[in-house]
Amino acid sequence: MESKNEQQLLRSALNLLKAVFVIVPIVAGADKFTNLLTNWEQYLNPSIAALLPFSPSTFMMIVGIIEIIAGIIVLKKTEIGGYIVAAWLTAIALTLLAGLHYLDVAIRDLVMAVSAFAMARISKIID
Repeated sequence: MESKNEQQLLRSALNLLKAVFVIVPIVAGADKFTNLLTNWEQYLNPSIAALLPFSPSTFMMIVGIIEIIAGIIVLKKTEIGGYIVAAWLTAIALTLLAGLHYLDVAIRDLVMAVSAFAMARISKIID
């Protein structure tokens, strides 16, 4: 059986990861409507943009809505939300890697995906 100190350490790690994966997707998602942090369309693979039935701007707004929902799910159902965020970040990273652009962002997103996956696993123990 885990000691009370180990439980507190796990709870602390989970709370930190949960805060990150609630705040970051919601802020990034909301910014898809304002482009205050960056011009999000620049990260869209041109071959994917060419396949869209609507403008890249509209696509980014849809992405923003999905990210906001993912952040809310992490808040309400951490385990499920963690798996959703991990899959979402992996998909983004693979898209960036396929275009051979923004490789640094792709690697960062893969690291974040691993962290979201770890959060989901920890939440299964703690929550």
